[in-house]
Amino acid sequence: MIQHILFDVDGVLLSEERYFDASALTVWELLHSDNYLGLGPDKFTTELSNQEISTIREMVFQNDKVLKFFKSRGLNANWDMIYLTFSCQLLHLLSQINGKEHKKVLNWLQKDIDRQTLLEMKDVFAKYDVEVQFDSFFLDFNLCKANGKNLFHYLNILAEKKLGVITTIFNAKSALWSVCEHVSQEWYVGDEYVLSSTGRPSVQTGKKGFLSEEKTLAAPSDIGQLFQDLTDAGMSIGIGTGRPELETIKPFEYLDWINYFDQNKIVTADDVLRAEKEKPSYAPLSKPNPYTYIQASKGKQTPVTSCLNMNLPIENGDQILVVGDSLADLLAARKMGCRFAAVLTGLSGRDARREFEEYNAEFILDSVLKIKELVKAH
Repeated sequence: MIQHILFDVDGVLLSEERYFDASALTVWELLHSDNYLGLGPDKFTTELSNQEISTIREMVFQNDKVLKFFKSRGLNANWDMIYLTFSCQLLHLLSQINGKEHKKVLNWLQKDIDRQTLLEMKDVFAKYDVEVQFDSFFLDFNLCKANGKNLFHYLNILAEKKLGVITTIFNAKSALWSVCEHVSQEWYVGDEYVLSSTGRPSVQTGKKGFLSEEKTLAAPSDIGQLFQDLTDAGMSIGIGTGRPELETIKPFEYLDWINYFDQNKIVTADDVLRAEKEKPSYAPLSKPNPYTYIQASKGKQTPVTSCLNMNLPIENGDQILVVGDSLADLLAARKMGCRFAAVLTGLSGRDARREFEEYNAEFILDSVLKIKELVKAH
């Protein structure tokens, strides 16, 4: 009998649309702002209408086909998606100057790429007629068979293939990854929260953020009632999300959801990062690693070591239901020995049904609101 329910957030309770908007804007800024590569001809601005944001996202992610590619390969973190998309474009741009500037290209790709390196590239790109080509992503990745974090290594393979440069600089948590992360945070949390969120001030100010503009995947009051009904029925509920703490707690406060939860059982990306710092040999601990959901089920007072050393599948795992929208959620739940309900409200929508069926998901639901009926029946 199900006693505990652990919800993912993006694609389950909140739409990922605002994250994907911020992700596209991040790639756009890195390419066009004078703070980074400064590719013209138009002057970069943060003053954008919703229609302009939508148009940028359509271009950057090729009508979301790039995002769906990442999801299908088990990559669930927006920062990773940004890094891969921008790095692919960067290699494409470097290939256009490689013949005349090979020595500089070689030098750039032998050390970690930080913002200063991007500014050096900007000065060189300005001498040539280089073009961004977003559809080059699929031209470059069409033969890639890698999944998850192994997609980063494929960038090193592309560097050798496209530029004749052997390098190992493209990897998780590189300096360039950190640049992408910070620009993304500027867009999502806005000027008000970027310093507290990242520990660094904005490079590009003028961003109001999306924290108070989240789109929910059902009426906020209906989701709140679901939480109330589950707790009234004696269920414990928790959150296991790849979002940072600020980006989880603030929207939940705006939506009047926060009081339904014991915050000790809201586990976010910040908790995972802290665990990785404490036990670096266990990294990465983000989904599909089950750590997020293990910590959410046990509570944040449980020591990291205890969560990491827990025997899997966990005892009484059949009493825990994980609710997610991605393959990463399903795989995490399966490693824990928990039950899993897929909801078809993520990026791929109803098209995700086939993949969940291929992986024998126990439950496949049209909406998170169906959880109440599911729990009653099981």
